[in-house]
Amino acid sequence: MASTQRTAIAGINVDSQLYKFVNEEVLPGSGVEVEHFWNSFAQILKDLSAKNRQFLEKRDDLQTKIDEWYKKNGVQGSEQEKSFLESIDYIVEKGEDFKVKVDNVDEEIAKIAGPQLVVPVDNARYALNACNARWGSLYDALYGSNVILEEQGCKRTNKYNSVRGNKVIKYARDFLDRTVPLAVGSHSYVVRYSVKSGDLIAVMGDGSRSGLGHRERFAGYTGDPDSPDSILFRKNNLYAEICIGEGFFIGKGDLANVYDIKLESAITTIMDCEDSVSAVDAADKLRCYRNWLGLMKGDLTCSVTKDGKTLERSMEPDREFINPNGEIFTIPGRSLMLLRNVGIHMYTDAVTDADGNEMPEGMLDAMVTLCCAKHDLLGNGKFKNSRTGSIYIVKPKLHGPDEVQATAELFARVEQALGLGPNTVKIGVMDEERRTTVNLAECIRRVKDRIIFINTGFLDRTGDEIHTCMEAGTVLPKNRMKSAQWLLAYEDWNVDVGLASGLPGYAQIGKGMWAAPDEMAQMMEVKLVHPRAGANTAWVPSPTAATLHAMHYHRVNVRYRQQQLEKHLSAHLSDILSIPVIDMEKLKPREITTELENSAQSILGYVVRWIDQGVGCSKVPDINDIALMEDRATLRISSQQLANWLYHGLITEQQVRDVFADMAWLVDWQNHSDPNYVTMHPDLNNSIAFQAALDLVFKGREVANGYTEPVLHERRKQRKQQLLEI
Repeated sequence: MASTQRTAIAGINVDSQLYKFVNEEVLPGSGVEVEHFWNSFAQILKDLSAKNRQFLEKRDDLQTKIDEWYKKNGVQGSEQEKSFLESIDYIVEKGEDFKVKVDNVDEEIAKIAGPQLVVPVDNARYALNACNARWGSLYDALYGSNVILEEQGCKRTNKYNSVRGNKVIKYARDFLDRTVPLAVGSHSYVVRYSVKSGDLIAVMGDGSRSGLGHRERFAGYTGDPDSPDSILFRKNNLYAEICIGEGFFIGKGDLANVYDIKLESAITTIMDCEDSVSAVDAADKLRCYRNWLGLMKGDLTCSVTKDGKTLERSMEPDREFINPNGEIFTIPGRSLMLLRNVGIHMYTDAVTDADGNEMPEGMLDAMVTLCCAKHDLLGNGKFKNSRTGSIYIVKPKLHGPDEVQATAELFARVEQALGLGPNTVKIGVMDEERRTTVNLAECIRRVKDRIIFINTGFLDRTGDEIHTCMEAGTVLPKNRMKSAQWLLAYEDWNVDVGLASGLPGYAQIGKGMWAAPDEMAQMMEVKLVHPRAGANTAWVPSPTAATLHAMHYHRVNVRYRQQQLEKHLSAHLSDILSIPVIDMEKLKPREITTELENSAQSILGYVVRWIDQGVGCSKVPDINDIALMEDRATLRISSQQLANWLYHGLITEQQVRDVFADMAWLVDWQNHSDPNYVTMHPDLNNSIAFQAALDLVFKGREVANGYTEPVLHERRKQRKQQLLEI
């Protein structure tokens, strides 16, 4: 719901609560005066808004031309399509050869390979948990997940199960033996650790002693060297810590009094203003901005009730250790934070022009969030996020090099307005739209002095693939799409282009989310492929997953792997341009029904929380009650796939309505224990959430690029108005 109160300033109208927040909370201490801030912002809107509209019009124009080409020619083959796409300026000419060179990049991005969290910044608890997930307990991650099977007395119980605990300890000791092996013997037989003359000494049960097999991996300790409180190791630029103490019940039963092993886990975190939040008006945006400001000042807190007790959570301090030479040094206690703004297609009524027209939301994001981040650079907070004086903004859903370049131009204008140095703002480019993929090298070249991140995103990228080739034919089912030729090539292409562009040492090459937060055993088997593919970061759904995934980066030296891959770049544009369509007759009726039911349940399970409760990202049980992390990206692919099948006659409108009605019963039942849940049945016609889910399918072909935001925002505003009237 838009506020009815607005403040006119510099020719624009600003939601009064937003105006007050910026003036009273963001600007004090920033070195930016109120009048200058709003005058500068108004001028940026005046100068750049028309260009933003032109980019969106070009998207629509290109899609119209592609639709007409497929209607006329059908699927002709990648070479024919490449020539056509070049002729309409969809694929652009690549500029001169280059290598990126970005100054003042923090080592978490430039040098350390490790997991990355993505969390909705409008939720203070999630944001703090992610920020503090730089260090994670391996014992807790193993004990609480299905990596340790619940068999032979190893059931997870509220009270400590020593049988399961012993399995955890063995797993962790095996990890130490692989990562920081002793010169002789195993960590499993150590009864005491000590530090002597700058070396680690491990004493075995028989009195024998051993040092590390790789002395350079001993990084430091805390406490007395003869009886340390902890031992610190480092491999592949990642830290691991053995925690020692008799006062803990686990340590009391351990030969060496080890009560935990802590791993450096979520090296970086993307605080998200986009796909994982439900922000449809100024009030919603204020939650995002206020939490981001708190993170930048280091004073964000939240209260959490657990076991009947209220706990106050805040940001963790840095950690001090003693290095082998006896010198004290500090390691960050928090994840390095990036912020994801919204895409250029988003408009907001939080700021309007003099005629009441909505303004680009991404421009508002840039102005406000960068001013919030300036407090970090000025040292106004308790902690430092960037130690090199940079601000990291991830920009989603950009279509091609011109839009990437325009984003850099926007940030340059904001830097000038806020008194920030040139290239203070670093850009993460999401490689999740088809036009960006096929022009990825040129996209990077346009921001070669700012780029710090490229990332593949299977879900959004697939949603755009389906929408782009909507007229080409019936697309593959989702389970077959994962092994489609274009997708496999796309994943390799992203790494190949990143390596050829010189990203190592300056930027992250990232891989997408593991979407099943409770299936950690499977993640440990599957997600090792990401560092092996040359990606120095990959998304994980929780702090627990970050700790477990961190073990993969101890196992794989990503920079060495990248150097190997640089010699054998393998992806081809022709493979990326292969169209993922299938002859309808090759799809069996049961396969079609299963896909329709799975997608309908997935759409409803996510949309009902988004519309009714304003929850942008959560664990949503699938049709088999397996919890999956859902956000707008997962919604986009499901809705686009059904829209495609409906358009090509594989399913009918009545089938869709009937299956959605059936799945609404299941989703209502799956949420029966939620006191805030509003059932869709029995009055589906008046359930705004149910109607929104149908809209996503029935309007999926017409909406620009298959984005879900137009439907979701309209229906969420309708629901918020309904709640006000109750």
